[in-house]
Amino acid sequence: MNEDRESPSRVRVAVVFGGRNSEHAVSLMGAGSVLQAIDRTKYEVVPIGIAQDGRWVLASGSQTYAIESGRLPVVDDSGTALALPADSGALVALEPGEIPLPLGQVDVVFPVMHGPFGEDGTIQGLLEMAGVRYVGSGVLASAVGMDKAYMKLVLRAAGLPVGPFVVVRDRDWRLDRGRVLKEIEELGWPVFVKPSRAGSSQGISKAHDPESLEQAIERAREHDPKVLVEAAVVGREIECAVLESPDGAAPEASVPGEVLVRGEREFFDFEAKYHPGQMELRAPADIPAEVAETIRAMAVRAYEALGCEGLSRVDFFYTPSGELIVNEINTMPGFTSLSVAPQLWAATGLPYADLVDRLIQLALRRPAGLR
Repeated sequence: MNEDRESPSRVRVAVVFGGRNSEHAVSLMGAGSVLQAIDRTKYEVVPIGIAQDGRWVLASGSQTYAIESGRLPVVDDSGTALALPADSGALVALEPGEIPLPLGQVDVVFPVMHGPFGEDGTIQGLLEMAGVRYVGSGVLASAVGMDKAYMKLVLRAAGLPVGPFVVVRDRDWRLDRGRVLKEIEELGWPVFVKPSRAGSSQGISKAHDPESLEQAIERAREHDPKVLVEAAVVGREIECAVLESPDGAAPEASVPGEVLVRGEREFFDFEAKYHPGQMELRAPADIPAEVAETIRAMAVRAYEALGCEGLSRVDFFYTPSGELIVNEINTMPGFTSLSVAPQLWAATGLPYADLVDRLIQLALRRPAGLR
C-alpha cells in the first residue's frame, strides 16, 4: 500500500459512477446513496466520476447526486483527471503538463454503474485486466445480463419461463423490414419495444398497432441498434433480489415485492422509477406463501444461470391464472436507498448500510484478476 494513505488500517474503496450512456444520472443517484451509507471508520473512500465524455475525475464524496428541481445530476468534469493503468490498479492523478503522480492503490472498486460501458462487462474487464477486485458480477454475467436478447436465451435454456419475443437487429430492420414486422405482428397486440442493451426503462414504448410499432422501434434504436420486442403480459409485477452468500453457500433471495405504478402510466417507466411519488413497492408482496417461495427459488436459478456474483434483481410477471414468467435480471440494479432491490433487502432484514458493507466484503474475498 502507498505510505501516503490516510489510514493504512482502513480498506480503500473506489466508488465509481457516471459513464457514457443514458443512465448516467441513475448511476449518480445510486452512488450518492452509497457514499452516504458507507462506514468511513471502516473504509477510506475514493469517489470517482466518469463524465459523459468518458473523462475520469476525482469527485465529491459528500454530494447526494439527487434530482433537483427536475434536473438530473451529472458528473462535474472540471476536477482532477484520473487514469487507471494496468500495473496493480494504481490510480494516478493527472495535472495539466505534469508527470502522473500516484494517488494510491485501491483495495476494491464499487462500480455503481448502469447500462453500456458500466453494467455490461466493459468496466469489469478493465478492472480484471488491472488486477483490481470489484463489487458485483464478472464480465460474462454482466454482458449477458445487459443484453436482454441473450439473457432470455440463457434463462430459457436453464428451464425458466420467459415470454415470447422478437429480436430486431440493425441489418434486418434496414434491409428486411417487412419480414420483421410480420414476425412481430404474430406476437399479438400490444407489444413492448425496448433497446436490447439499455436499462432503467430508457427508450421503452408500448405499441398497440403497426404504426406505433415502427415509431417505438425507431425510438428504441436511438439507444441501441439492437431492439427487443416482447408480447405484453397481463399480470402483477413482482420483483425479488438475490445476494451472494458470505460463507460460500447457495445465494440468498429476498422477500418478493410488488411494484405498483401510480397515476395513469401504462408501465413502469423511467419517471415512475426515479421521480418521487410515482411508484409504490409493497414488500413483502401480498401473494400466497407457496408462490413467494417459488419466486425466490426461480430468482436464485436465474442468478446462477448467468453466473452472477454479488447481487442481482430478478423481475417477474404473476398472471391472473397463477403463471410466473421471468421478465429480466439486472446484475447491477438501481441502487439508491429507495430503489427496489435495497428496499427488498431492508424488508428481509438487511438495512441499506449493511447491504453496502456486505457487497464490499464479498468482493474483497474474491481473487483479483480473472475469476
